[in-house]
Amino acid sequence: MRIGFCGTMSVGKTTLVNALKELPEFKNYTFRTERSKYLMELGIPLNTDSTTKGQTIFLAERASELMQENIITDRTIIDVMAFAKASQSMTSLDAEKFCEFAGILLPEYDYIFYVSPEGIEIEDNGVRETNMKYRELIDDTINLLLSKYSHKIKNITIIKGSTEKRIKSVKQALSL
Repeated sequence: MRIGFCGTMSVGKTTLVNALKELPEFKNYTFRTERSKYLMELGIPLNTDSTTKGQTIFLAERASELMQENIITDRTIIDVMAFAKASQSMTSLDAEKFCEFAGILLPEYDYIFYVSPEGIEIEDNGVRETNMKYRELIDDTINLLLSKYSHKIKNITIIKGSTEKRIKSVKQALSL
């Protein structure tokens, strides 16, 4: 199964994926987390500075993840699309074309879990943007994209609450 977690920055996606990694139910899965720091160190602009080239690299990473049979990742193509749409370096037309192209890959996810920011404070990890308005913009954009492309996504589940509650929601959605 190909399982992706999407959501704005600092909502606990990586924490959740790392917690799932410890569970026996997911022992046969590959896990991918925290790629932004690595890509930033390569000089790839992130957040509002992101470019078409930068978003293409992020998209290629997500596409490579979808080549795995059993994978759980803390970012999805939806996230890449949202950051492209919020980029100040991409024109709105380029961002729209980029999203239409990226959307071709959405049916390859078996499950996309949207991780709600409700009740979660922004944590500064030195990479992510800590501006609350930008966080809300990304969250709103993710929700719009999930709605727009819902016909291409096999299963979308909203999860919120503590890591334990989220794990329970994930296991329930996956019938584990």
